[in-house]
Amino acid sequence: MKTNKFKVLAILTALAINPAFAEEKSAATVNGKIIPQERVEASVKNAMDQGQADTPELRKVIRDDLINREVITQEALKAGLDKAPEVLQQIEQAKQNAMINAFIQDNLKKNPISDAQIKQAYETLKTKMGDKEYNARHILVESEAEAKEIIAQLGKKDKKGNAGNFDKLAEKSKDTASATHGGSLGWTVPGNMVEPFANALLGLKKGEYTRDPVHSQFGWHVIRLDDIRPLQVPAFDQLKPQLQQRLQQQAIQKTVADLRATAKVE
Repeated sequence: MKTNKFKVLAILTALAINPAFAEEKSAATVNGKIIPQERVEASVKNAMDQGQADTPELRKVIRDDLINREVITQEALKAGLDKAPEVLQQIEQAKQNAMINAFIQDNLKKNPISDAQIKQAYETLKTKMGDKEYNARHILVESEAEAKEIIAQLGKKDKKGNAGNFDKLAEKSKDTASATHGGSLGWTVPGNMVEPFANALLGLKKGEYTRDPVHSQFGWHVIRLDDIRPLQVPAFDQLKPQLQQRLQQQAIQKTVADLRATAKVE
């Protein structure tokens, strides 16, 4: 009988010191409600992911914030605000967002992007970018007639023999981002441009502008090529994180499209 008692005591003692049965560590207690330490740790991790250092000061700020949030939450519950329709809607939205994030992370974990896929994406990108980059300007207008008028003004020479000023004429451009910079698009590659624009640009020599308006889905362009230089494609290791992220986004988009295709939507 004594032996059985000792066995029971040993089991209970083991359970008491086993982490799985130990009391949850608390960061604070507010009106009897425990704020788990794991919430502090999660917030610290988020802060560190954003570049902050794990310091006692940071932990104090986080703990104080969690206490304040708990105090406010308790008062809101006392006031019955958890039953308000707009609050219920926000809670449902937050739950949905959490489920979506969990699904995405689970999907990416089960279907990781391989190094071979990233390498293939890198080679495809290099082919698309080519071996040269172009410093170009453009003036974008609504109609072909406007574009022709701009081309005519560029060809006119004053008494001193000076042709029309592209930078000045660019102030009329619909592309407001480049209009204030003489129509400058900076250094870019044809693969990043719409096809009609890219084809026209590739047909120009340095210092030339298009003698005929170029039409795209954005309107009518007058394009000038300022310079060409060899393209230095970043190394694979430098682009790998961005390429991996892009492939992950594409994979998730495909998964969502597949789910949408089989869903009954009315």
